[in-house]
Amino acid sequence: MFANVIESLHKATEANLHFQQEMYKKLVNLWPGVPVPGASGEDGKKLQKKWATFVGEVLKQHEEYINTQFKAGLQNIEKTFQVGEAKNIEELRIKTRELWQQCFESLKEAYDEQIKDCQKTVGKWFEFVTREVA
Repeated sequence: MFANVIESLHKATEANLHFQQEMYKKLVNLWPGVPVPGASGEDGKKLQKKWATFVGEVLKQHEEYINTQFKAGLQNIEKTFQVGEAKNIEELRIKTRELWQQCFESLKEAYDEQIKDCQKTVGKWFEFVTREVA
């Protein structure tokens, strides 16, 4: 039973990681206004600095997201060990159900947060491209 829960969490984590990688690949491919290193003039340098700031902010958001996910995963693993402390079948059923609900609620919250961050990032990128590059 624990193996199934762990396997489900593992599959969900892999799917989430794959989703993030694909999202960032597609997002980067959409950025035609990426400043090229060595852009000439003062405007090129300002653009590069703004671009570096933008990318740094995106990476910080991603780091916060991953740290939040990691903490939730650790909490769920701790709760998994608590399930084994059940004294009878009914308590085991209740703890297992609560763990399952908490794990999937964590995943739902993580995906919702990721979608919101992606929307914010695309909005900021659009502002950057339309104001700075155009």
